This record gives sequence, C-alpha cells and structure tokens, in this order.
Amino acid sequence: MSEPIYVIGHRNPDTDAICAAIGYAAYLRQVRSDEVIAACCGEINARTNWVLKLAGVEAPKLLLDVRPTAAIVCRREVLTASPHETFLSVYRKMMEHNFRSIPVVDEQRCLLGMPTIQEMAQLFLPSEATHGAANRQVSTSVHNMNAAMGGKLIGAMENVQKVEDLVLVVAASSVETSRDRAQQFPPNQVVLVTGDRPEIHALAMELGVRCLVVTGGFIPWESLLGQAREKGVSVISAPHDTASASQLIRFSRPIAEALVHDFHSFTSRTPLREIIHAVQDSSQPLFPVIDEETRQLAGVFSKSDLVEVPRTKLVLVDHNEFSQAVAGADEAEIVEVIDHHRLSGNLRTKEPVRFINEPVGSTSTIVGVMFRMRGLTPDKATAICLCAGLISDTLNLTSPTSTSTDREILEWLAKVADIDAAQFVKDFFAAGSLLREATPARAIEGDRKVFEENGWRISISQIEEMGLEEFWKKQADLHSALVALCQAHSLHFACLMVTDITAHHSVLLVAGDKRVETAIDVDYHERSPQVYEMPGVVSRKKQLFPYLSNLVSKLTPP
Repeated sequence: MSEPIYVIGHRNPDTDAICAAIGYAAYLRQVRSDEVIAACCGEINARTNWVLKLAGVEAPKLLLDVRPTAAIVCRREVLTASPHETFLSVYRKMMEHNFRSIPVVDEQRCLLGMPTIQEMAQLFLPSEATHGAANRQVSTSVHNMNAAMGGKLIGAMENVQKVEDLVLVVAASSVETSRDRAQQFPPNQVVLVTGDRPEIHALAMELGVRCLVVTGGFIPWESLLGQAREKGVSVISAPHDTASASQLIRFSRPIAEALVHDFHSFTSRTPLREIIHAVQDSSQPLFPVIDEETRQLAGVFSKSDLVEVPRTKLVLVDHNEFSQAVAGADEAEIVEVIDHHRLSGNLRTKEPVRFINEPVGSTSTIVGVMFRMRGLTPDKATAICLCAGLISDTLNLTSPTSTSTDREILEWLAKVADIDAAQFVKDFFAAGSLLREATPARAIEGDRKVFEENGWRISISQIEEMGLEEFWKKQADLHSALVALCQAHSLHFACLMVTDITAHHSVLLVAGDKRVETAIDVDYHERSPQVYEMPGVVSRKKQLFPYLSNLVSKLTPP
C-alpha cells in the first residue's frame, strides 16, 4: 500500500484552513485511489471545534513535524539476540542471515549492544599479547558449554545455568602432568577436557573439578559418574575431538560478557539531516533506532537505507510558503497547493505540482468549485465544514475579499448541508471568544502569520469577536504578550487586529519598532497607547497586510 497523502493547512490554523483540508481530502478520496487524510499543524480553536461537532466530523490528524526521521528510515522487522545466547549461537545466526551486525536486547527489548562480525572474530581469536593462563580463562556456564558442543550433560546437575569464571585445562599428557596443571587453579573453576581416558576421569573426581568434558562421544564408567554426582562434578559427553571441543568451550561464553557500548544509535525522532551527518564517516554496518517513549529497540538501518528515503506527501491548503507550513514541509513531497493568498516565500518543489491560487474569499470556496467542476457533490458533513470555512474567512460575505464566486458557492453548499444560513452564521460566531477563553499568548497565536518586507520581519495576528469588551479588559496583557512574541521570534514588529464582526470595525494593538508605530499614527487614530482605530478594516489579507507591506517598504531597513 502506498504512503498516505496528508491535506494540511498552515500553522495556527483558522477555520478555513481546517475545513478546507477536510473538504479537499474528501474531494481527493473521490477522484483518486490514494489514501488521503486531512491533517492540521496546530490547535483547533473553539469555533472550528463547534463546526466539527455539528458536522459529526473527527478533528484532522495532528502533524507537528513531517521531517524524515530515524523512525521512517529504519526497518522494523529485526532479528535480535539475547544476552544469554553464546558467542557461537550469535555468530551462527549472523552467518545464516548474512548479517554484519546484530542487536542484542534484554527481555524488555532494550538495547544492550551491537556486536559485529569483526568484533566476534577478534573475540574468537586471542591476540598475540595474550599468553598463558589468560588463554585458558572463559566466563560461561556448564549449560552453555554443553549447548555449544551439542553434547550430553550427565553427572552433577547443580547450578549448570550459572555463569562462572572457569579455567580450561586440556589433559592430553600423563596423569601426573595433568594433575600438576589442574592444581594450579582452584578445583571449582577447572574444566578438564580429555578423551576416553578413565585415569583422567578418575583424576577429575579426585580433584573435584567443576566440569569434566569427555570428547569423542565417550561416556565415563558408571562408578565414576556416581562419584561425580556425589562430589558435584558436572560431566559432558561431547561428540567432538579434544581440539574442537576446547574451541567450542571458548565460544560458549554468553554474548553479554563481551558487549561494548561504543556504537552510534539514534532516537526515533532524530531528523534525517542529523543522521546523515553522524554516520557518513562511520564504519559501523548497522545503526539501531531507539523509541523515545519506551526506550525499546524500534528498528535498525544501514547507510543504504538513507539513499532513497520516503518523504511525507503533502497537499498544502490555505497557504503557499514554507514559513507558514508544517515543520519539515521543505523536506516533504509537495503534491498540490490550493490557496487564495498572494504568492510569496520560498516554496520550491523537486517535481511539477498542481498549483491552484484563486482570488476568492476562502480556500473552502475553491474546494467547493472543484467539487462542482467534477460534477460531484460533497456529503452533508463536508458541506457543513466548507460553509463554515467560507463564512469565517469572508465574515459571512462582508469582507472586501468576498467575490460573486464565494456567494454562489456558499448558496450551493448551504443547500447541500441543509442548514439555515442565517442561524448558522449567528451560532458560528457566537461559538467561542478566543480572548475570553485563551491566555493572551495563546490568543495571539490562534491565527498568526509572519511576513518579511524590505528587511522587516513582521507578525500579524487576527481575532474576530462579537464586540470588543474582552479586548479592552485584556489590552495590557495582550500587549505584554506581543512584546514577548517579538523577543522570542526575533521580530521587528508585531500587531494584533481584533475585528468586531458585528460592527465591521477593527482595532490594532502594536508592539516593537517605534518607527512602524509612528508611521501608522499618521493614518489611523490612536485610541489608547499602542491601540489604533481602523474603521472598515476587517481583512488581514486584503486590507491590513497590503497597508503594512507598503508602509515598511518606505522605511529604512532595520
């Protein structure tokens, strides 16, 4: 199944951004076979929530970042090893599957190490600097030794699973020489390896060694096995010759005994850009990915997995620039852009895309037009959403951005939605006051856009209210929030336009560079400190933005 396509509006989404995404996703599901999902990249405001509840529509999927991450590039189906498995078992597993590395995880699937074939080979072969007793030492258990050799465990069975520090002694000489060698070490640590030599078997019982390994598949006399059970001597009958058995014992150590932690790993949310930089000069064959929430192994990837990384497929609605898009949109695959704003920003794509930009009052209008052009009719729930998006962005067709197309599409959608348009408008705008219900900082972020002009970086927020009472109550706190916004985002100027939708009148609260404020003071009456009356100004897109853009273009760059 192909990756889904996400239809998503701008950051700090307003009703049009949310409803256009829902409507266009519904449209695409009717005209193409792909999986299409409506999404958003910010909190949904009270009025939009009212619309979704009325329509019986689920909120769009929340996507805050679409950058390719380790979670996207990693392979989820991973062969792992247990820390209790022997060197030999892990090595054979890697060879069988042609792996150069394998994750070792505990019972909770938490990563313990990433042994490689090269590391395993070095552990199998002692270095030239290692001599004498060091070559004899092996940390393992009787059970592991028996498993590695494919032998038969007889004699004492106590603590056979316990990993112990043991010493390997090969009894290939005379009894006396073998005794002398074995007595150099504590008997409860000695693993005595020999063939079909009853006298050496008896020596093992005499000394009370930890384990007697009899090679060639031979089994000691029953009388000696009785002594072994009495003295706690484990006995293994191994099918191999003495040399092979000795090597296999060395390979029977649990892999946990030799794990190192000097390897690269990444959390599931690590951005692809960071990964590429970190691994480009690494000789590590396989890189583990750790889930940030559970700390468990999520998957692994190799450098070859970074060549063709799957990108999130996006349809951008109600915006056409990366500065307003979901984080990581510049690394995603932009499939389409549906908008009604000016062309600006640095939106670039690697492939040709459908780009529709119409001078109408809302993106929801464009979606409605596309339904009609295809001879399609949206379902009732989708029609309700599109009505809300259109009414919201045009202030019920009273905004100067409104067109005859908006009026025609709203009339058609209202019939499909089976709503009383006048009552719907009244209920929609009464559904929630952002100034009353949200903190000043959140209210400013509710519908905010940033633009750059002549070196000036300016933020414009807009809030639509049924009257301005709440604004006057919170004027000082809102101004403080604007000042903080300028500092946090390195803005030269920030303003909040609060529109009284009943009077078609706005006030503008400003903060930042005094030169912009002084220029505004020439054109508009200052109602109170940092607050300007803007009679008849209700559209950020068609009235306030062009005004501020023209104003700062005449000022000296900051």
